[in-house]
Amino acid sequence: MAEETSIETAEKEKEVVSKNFIEMIIDKDIAEGHCKKVVTRFPPEPNGYLHIGHAKSILLNYGLAEKYGGQFNLRFDDTNPTKEKMEFVDSIKKDVEWVGGKFEDRLFYASDYFEQMYEAAVKLIKKGRAFVCDLSAEQMREYRGTLTEPGKDSPYRNRSIEENLALFEEMKEGKVEDGKRVLRAKIDMASPNMNMRDPVIYRVAHLTHHNTGDRWCIYPMYDFAHPIEDAIEGVTHSICTLEFEDHRPLYDWVVRELEYEHPPKQIEFAKMYLTNVITGKRYIKKLVEDGIVDGWDDPRLVSIAALRRRGFTPESIQMFMELCGVSKSQSSVDYAMLEYCIREDLKLKKNRIMAVLNPVKLIITNYPEGQTEYLEAANNQENEELGVRKIPFGRELYIEREDFMIEPPKKYFRLYPGNEVRLMNAYFVKCEDYVTDEKGNVTEIHCTYDPETKSGSGFTGRKVKGTIHWVNADTAVKATVRLYENLVDEEKGVYNEDGSVNLNPNSLTVLENCYIEPSVKDAKAYDSFQFLRNGYFCVDAKDSSTEHLVFNRIVSLKSSYKPT
Repeated sequence: MAEETSIETAEKEKEVVSKNFIEMIIDKDIAEGHCKKVVTRFPPEPNGYLHIGHAKSILLNYGLAEKYGGQFNLRFDDTNPTKEKMEFVDSIKKDVEWVGGKFEDRLFYASDYFEQMYEAAVKLIKKGRAFVCDLSAEQMREYRGTLTEPGKDSPYRNRSIEENLALFEEMKEGKVEDGKRVLRAKIDMASPNMNMRDPVIYRVAHLTHHNTGDRWCIYPMYDFAHPIEDAIEGVTHSICTLEFEDHRPLYDWVVRELEYEHPPKQIEFAKMYLTNVITGKRYIKKLVEDGIVDGWDDPRLVSIAALRRRGFTPESIQMFMELCGVSKSQSSVDYAMLEYCIREDLKLKKNRIMAVLNPVKLIITNYPEGQTEYLEAANNQENEELGVRKIPFGRELYIEREDFMIEPPKKYFRLYPGNEVRLMNAYFVKCEDYVTDEKGNVTEIHCTYDPETKSGSGFTGRKVKGTIHWVNADTAVKATVRLYENLVDEEKGVYNEDGSVNLNPNSLTVLENCYIEPSVKDAKAYDSFQFLRNGYFCVDAKDSSTEHLVFNRIVSLKSSYKPT
């Protein structure tokens, strides 16, 4: 009995250790009765496309809600119409759902709460906790003070409640020009936290909003709007990144002054940084505008749309985030870890097929002309459940150019004059001759085959050291293949001193005349395969068509990442 108890204790200790610090906070809040049902949210501003770092926040918030049997909301923090577009709203919804954030019917907009935010601002004015200020932006910076010196009170700080209400109403009614007046919280100009020095909570902006049109000409500031949105939706734990840690006192001040019965709790975690990638919207926008990439979903980027187009899977992103973990410490993660995750996800799921990316013709001179036979091949040698397929074989084939050399070096076991190799899943062939063009490039390789050596026949007469892949020339699917390297020149770092990006000139190689076995002929956008010896490839969702397939290399077969 004592042994059983110690085992149970050890299991419980293991479970506690495996929990991250946010889960421990939530456990404590539940135990102390601060919340009964966990509610989290992912609150993007619709001013751009999501990237791999956002995926961490999506999966963290969704995962916490799922683990505690709560709910997860998607809410657009659309309080700044200057840069917001429906294009971004649509792309974000798609990205959140794809990566695994199931928000179901819980899609909200901060702009849906503009009336409640306005009423909240009026409440603060009536409590003497907010005032209308006529200082210019430059004057406010002068009055704000520094990290070592306190700020000065605005000369408008002691306006009466009645005057503030009237002036704020004028702002709402459109009688004030942009930038002439703001509404500020009345907190403490001597606070060591700059965010608490009477921050602006409303500004005038005569702009058309994507959701509310021209109904409003005043808009709440993010730090004021966000805690109100959380409180309205019943969010219990507002999970955000570390740069908002200094904003937490203001978050708490807002929910306290507005007297919400169940105030949400803000918790910060460290962002995830990937080495040698570009995530900044300003930099990507310039790359798009300059035509260096073909859009925000260019497969060389790490936006969620780009990763999806390249062929990454939600499962690989989820695995990656689990490996990264959740902490309070800032750290960088090698891109090779993300590549490791997609390899791990695909290796048992995908058919392993033959594709020749740099072809040269091989003619089997003693194989009957016009004859085609179908050879059996396993779809995935590590997963029998994927079954087998039939591959057409004939007199004329394509092989990789690198699989033949006229004068090979030592330990070269592939095809060369007089040498014999196995054609994968087929026969032994021996090189008898070859043809070159006027520049000395090999255009044809002439071989003979031994019909006794058919794969699966049990032939044991002799051994060969090399096996090469091939496709049948008559039935192969001609396709375009794109090979990707890092967009950034890793040796020089991501950015130059002038802020420009150190671009890798070899980040994209386009191979137009590739030949793939016919099992791919009906492939659709996002279908993926392992091309033997070449890597994992995905049908491009933008440029591929039924008439001509375009494949993106997701990742090569070799990995530099070693899991611990």
